[in-house]
Amino acid sequence: MGKISEYYRSSENCPIRTVLDRIGDKWSILVILILGEEETIRFNELQKSMGDISQKMLTVTLRKLESDGLVHRTIFPEIPPRVEYKLTERGKSLLPHIHSLSDWAADNIKGIKQSREQSGH
Repeated sequence: MGKISEYYRSSENCPIRTVLDRIGDKWSILVILILGEEETIRFNELQKSMGDISQKMLTVTLRKLESDGLVHRTIFPEIPPRVEYKLTERGKSLLPHIHSLSDWAADNIKGIKQSREQSGH
């Protein structure tokens, strides 16, 4: 087995599986893209801009991104508390890669849908 295959063989040591496990869900990449555009945004504004995400799901998504050091949360001691989110430097460094993936998806979605229809999936 080649060196590359050994590198990815163990799920707990595989960097790509570890990262994709976190950002490969339905919402994380969208959160990162919006934060990349807005710089800083409040929770309710973020939820409105995402459309059909529940408050609970957005909270879970933001907490996971925060625990990975991709998003920073600031709580202001006001009544009611104001909470703002922004990308960290690590989160910002991910943006060009997400933009490339987004561009690739836009360029290929028509063909992907056609292939799915032809294969019955």
